[in-house]
Amino acid sequence: MQTILIVEDEEVIRLGLEYILKQEGFSVVVAPDGLEAIDIFNEHPEIDLILLDLNLPDIHGYNVLESVRAQKETPVIILSAVDLETSIVQGLDMGADDYIMKPFKTRELISRINSVLRRHNRANSNIINLQNLTIDINQGKVFKNGVDVFLSTLEYKILLMLALNPNEVFSRDQILSNIWDIDEAYVFDNTLSVYIKRVREKIEDDYSNPKIIITVRGKGYMIEEYNDK
Repeated sequence: MQTILIVEDEEVIRLGLEYILKQEGFSVVVAPDGLEAIDIFNEHPEIDLILLDLNLPDIHGYNVLESVRAQKETPVIILSAVDLETSIVQGLDMGADDYIMKPFKTRELISRINSVLRRHNRANSNIINLQNLTIDINQGKVFKNGVDVFLSTLEYKILLMLALNPNEVFSRDQILSNIWDIDEAYVFDNTLSVYIKRVREKIEDDYSNPKIIITVRGKGYMIEEYNDK
């Protein structure tokens, strides 16, 4: 059972969140202020995610976030009524994994909690399963139906980047800037297409009808959500 720490000074909201999360099968611990939240976090290493209000009665939520990030990469979702772009950007820049505006819909909150937890678990996992494909991050190897598939360094980087961020569409420029050590302006327009084709030829059952690396017309490439159990 995954554990969520709720940091919220308003009792009605705190109790409501606690009830909702328990109904969804989470274990819950609560803190009405920032200093208590830090103490609880230090005493409970099993905490998997933090829901963090910013306007706390003692210290600012950003101070709590800063304290958490100084120790661990535990996922943090900010819950705030402040809709200023500067506040959202600051929270994300300080290491928050998501920023949800109050009031929020229950199903949206649960969906985003689950999404953040999945991303975090995959980023800290050494194995990624994609249909009949397995990526062993420790070994830097890819297996199809248990058979080792040779990928060049760039091919592997492309696949791993997409696999670690399922359902996220990456544009040509985003992919190039992440995998190339040179200015992407010096890379021919069709170079990425060639590499994507090579990866598909090696990992897809039918590279002309890809099921793993999907083309999103006019936007880029993505790998759809997968089950890595």
